[in-house]
Amino acid sequence: MFTGLVEAVGHIVRQRRESDQVTIRLTIQAPFAEELVLGESVAVDGVCLTVIDITRETFDVQVSPTTLHLTTLGTVTTGRPVNLERSVTPSTRLGGHWVLGHVDTRGVIRDIRTDGDIHYVTIQYPPEFSRWLLPRGSITVDGVSLTLVEHDAPTFSVTIIPHTWQMTALSDWTPGQPVNLEFDVLGKYVEHLLHPYLPSTEKGKEAPR
Repeated sequence: MFTGLVEAVGHIVRQRRESDQVTIRLTIQAPFAEELVLGESVAVDGVCLTVIDITRETFDVQVSPTTLHLTTLGTVTTGRPVNLERSVTPSTRLGGHWVLGHVDTRGVIRDIRTDGDIHYVTIQYPPEFSRWLLPRGSITVDGVSLTLVEHDAPTFSVTIIPHTWQMTALSDWTPGQPVNLEFDVLGKYVEHLLHPYLPSTEKGKEAPR
């Protein structure tokens, strides 16, 4: 589990297909690489991945076909910056929100507007996920815990403060760029638990999977 508070910005050093021709192996430069252990989970642009190899400056992960299909990791290129966060520990401060690293879908950056040092970003998303968006609720975008400030399906907007803009890979965003979206897991669990008790007209609306 993660919090959506980015620990470091790393860079893709290498990407290549594994021998099965369907899995991609990524080598990622990270300032905390030599502190990792094999089998540890790291969120890469919001995607929970398992460390399979480590050097003093890099670590390797494998990306499955399902993850390649659902996330932006199938299109990453060498040198691209990525947001990195190690999983939480019992002593970690939960300064963001509960993040699983299980991306729900991809969105697209539609507009970036700057007012002083503040950046206002509008993101388009598949409208079937609207039920999981709550004004001033939490959403994870490329692994960063952000607060929803406006919602007009099929878009929502977030406000990004200077610190977050400077200390993450968000400053590389451009209009038209795809991003990984994970909606608040608490809302998804509440919907799942209440589903049997909803009126029949509501039960017919299947939640996105």
